[in-house]
Amino acid sequence: MDFPISGEQIHPAYLIVVGFIIGVLGGFFGVGGSFLAGPALFVVGVPMHFVVGTDLAHIVGKSIVAAKKHRALGNIDFKLGWLMVVGTILGVETGAQLIQYLKRHAHVDLYVGITFIVVLVSISIFMAVESVKTMRKGHKLETPMSKPTGDTEHRKTDASAFSHIAKRIQRIHLPPMIRLKESGIEQISLWAILGVGFVGGFFSGFLGGGAGYIRMPSMVYLLGIPTHIAVGTDLFEIIISASYGTVTHALKGNVDIMIALVMHTGAAIGAQIGATATQYFVGPRIRLAFVPLPIIGAAIVLYGLLTHRPAH
Repeated sequence: MDFPISGEQIHPAYLIVVGFIIGVLGGFFGVGGSFLAGPALFVVGVPMHFVVGTDLAHIVGKSIVAAKKHRALGNIDFKLGWLMVVGTILGVETGAQLIQYLKRHAHVDLYVGITFIVVLVSISIFMAVESVKTMRKGHKLETPMSKPTGDTEHRKTDASAFSHIAKRIQRIHLPPMIRLKESGIEQISLWAILGVGFVGGFFSGFLGGGAGYIRMPSMVYLLGIPTHIAVGTDLFEIIISASYGTVTHALKGNVDIMIALVMHTGAAIGAQIGATATQYFVGPRIRLAFVPLPIIGAAIVLYGLLTHRPAH
């Protein structure tokens, strides 16, 4: 099938299958799936600036489907999500502007690809170490089928081996201080929330997707958000940030909307399956299951950099 906007020829069955897989993983882990969707597009010849913009476009619809399911399960802290949007939008525009700069200097594939690999591998290593340490220490885990209550006890059921990091951040008294009732956090600085949103937004604008592979772990390890709520809230936030990212990249000519629509046909189904599955797994096991996925994405990008033709 020809896609005239990006000038590529890709079999639609490939895009549908990729979309379905990303939908399942996104609904389960609360991420946009760009750690796999981006590499999957890049490896079949799509230039990196189109990968970034098109990936953002396709995850909007998928995230709406998954977030709706998570809302029914009680896994979304809407107050946290809306606050993070402010920082995220600023970050998305910063990342998108950097992409424009690299496009003008013809280094976009190389620099974005290398950054992708470093970020994904680093996240996988950190989450693997944390998840294993948490389970070895025998923390009390969330019981399957339990739903978030927003109280202190719920937060204890999703303990992390690095929970001391979040506690230190929560003790930083830099007004205004915010209470996140749904997440069980009595007070945390608004600036910490905006900072996490900005970093996630930057990687979203620069690497594509919703950057949930950055934001979901950051909410858990830096802000102290329970894993199930981090998953649902990140999907809600992705809807807004990815929509903004899609528009800003479309205006810059970086979106092939036809590729995005074909991928979404599979992603919409997969997202519902993934979101439903989260209620059967405890927090640390969700995080541990996430570990191999960024590694796979990094390997695909590396393969693409070694075999891909020059950007056009």
